[in-house]
Amino acid sequence: MGEKLLLTPEGLEKLKAELEHLRTVRRPEVLQRLQKAKELSDTVDNAEYEDAKHEQAFVEGRILTLERMIKDAEVITAEEVPSEYVRLGSKVTIVGPEGEEEHYIIVGKAEANPSEGKISNESPVGQALLGHPIGAEVEVQAPMGFYKVKIVRVEKAE
Repeated sequence: MGEKLLLTPEGLEKLKAELEHLRTVRRPEVLQRLQKAKELSDTVDNAEYEDAKHEQAFVEGRILTLERMIKDAEVITAEEVPSEYVRLGSKVTIVGPEGEEEHYIIVGKAEANPSEGKISNESPVGQALLGHPIGAEVEVQAPMGFYKVKIVRVEKAE
């Protein structure tokens, strides 16, 4: 049995959309590439055929990975997140050591995307914030050392 993968409803939908795209678009494209490469010459010393086979292996592997992730997903909804404490699915505003304000949404590792402000519950900042209320000062253990941040707002992510 696989370990449960924590996801927001949005994260689960993204995985399902990627899986659907791989099954209905990418897989047929790769099969068509393989067929064309076979028609050009036999498969021995055929670089196009070898490249298409590698792409096929990648696509099939990703499909299997996504199927497993979706099967093992545990969806955390905003209603399950008390607004006064940081939980998976919380939108958190913190003040860093230099007084700068930062905004994060705490998500499962599968949907983490720091460029969108989505950090994993397993990241140093995510771990430090989890379970703490508004007003708490928490210590973050980062690769460069420890630093403190203050939680100034906790909301349910949209």
